[in-house]
Amino acid sequence: MSSPALAVRDCSTMLRRNLLHARRYPSLTLNLLLTPVMLLLLFVYVFGDVMSAGMGGADRSDYIAYVVPGILLLTIGSSVIGAAVSVATDMSEGIIARFRTMAIHRGSVLVGHVLGSVLQSVAGVVLVGAVAVAIGFRSKDATALEWLAAFGLLVLFALALTWIAVGMGMASPNAEAASNSAMPLILLPLVSSAFTPIEAMPGWFRPIAEYQPFTPGIETLRGLLLGTEIGHNGWLALAWCLGLALLGYRWSAARFGQDPK
Repeated sequence: MSSPALAVRDCSTMLRRNLLHARRYPSLTLNLLLTPVMLLLLFVYVFGDVMSAGMGGADRSDYIAYVVPGILLLTIGSSVIGAAVSVATDMSEGIIARFRTMAIHRGSVLVGHVLGSVLQSVAGVVLVGAVAVAIGFRSKDATALEWLAAFGLLVLFALALTWIAVGMGMASPNAEAASNSAMPLILLPLVSSAFTPIEAMPGWFRPIAEYQPFTPGIETLRGLLLGTEIGHNGWLALAWCLGLALLGYRWSAARFGQDPK
């Protein structure tokens, strides 16, 4: 077999390994998905009417349309924590060191973790999206191309954040530390434009919400699915995704190449 064929075979093997782990131990994935679902139900059914009135909406359905794009990105941020925990577990148990000595493509170990996490993130987005539709979310005149662009943006965010999570996992001494270090991936969406417009925030707080990766991604999703103005947010979202993916990849590759201590 040629080198590319061997690399594809090894990556496929590592992907199957990670998917089997996720299937055998589903509690971590379910716990991570529970957070966005509970936040969606909380903000819609507890705060929905009040938030909609404060934003000038007619009823709760207006706030459902506003909050769902943010919840979808929060779902990705929550899901990729599993990748950090999984990588840290492999590192602490010594299996990564064992893989380094085997005649396999070196990048296949990381690629397997990344692809497995992206697939789980996409499945989580589909699940949360189904819950959103069940409670009343409806897209306003979005075309098939806009739906495809929204899905592509979500996959790109999942890829970028997964590489960052993999780097966090490789830099952590154990699974608990990896879980804690990846918490900003859940906290940042909470202080973005996911739940309230930036204009409604205090002046000192607005830069925190504005200058981060989730806000342009959320505003781009709203523009694609709800027909709101996207402006420069689309380019910013793409730039954040590409930058984070490159940073996470270089970080992960550098940590993987280091000799174990």
